[in-house]
Amino acid sequence: MPDTPADLGRYTGPATLILTSLAGGPKHGYALIKDIEALSGVVLGPGTLYGALSRLEEQGLVTPGEAEGRRRPYVLTAGGAAALSSHLEAQRTVVDTGLRRLSLGGAWA
Repeated sequence: MPDTPADLGRYTGPATLILTSLAGGPKHGYALIKDIEALSGVVLGPGTLYGALSRLEEQGLVTPGEAEGRRRPYVLTAGGAAALSSHLEAQRTVVDTGLRRLSLGGAWA
């Protein structure tokens, strides 16, 4: 199991968005797409979404819930919550540093 979504390599972006969405509760594919779009403005295509969900499930970060008719919700696992928390804390450091450096000005200013 990865320590953070960053361990997913180039799939970190979709993984972070999916785990963040599932932190609000179980969701099926279409609900994930709409929630992610509302929170980030990013529209994940079905291929990207389900490919990322498959990788997250293989790593134990999400698990499928009980089917609701044709819909299959996904649930964030405890490991997924821990990985998301760790990743977001690391990103907070990057954001804070970037904002601080921007406020100091630089060669770009």
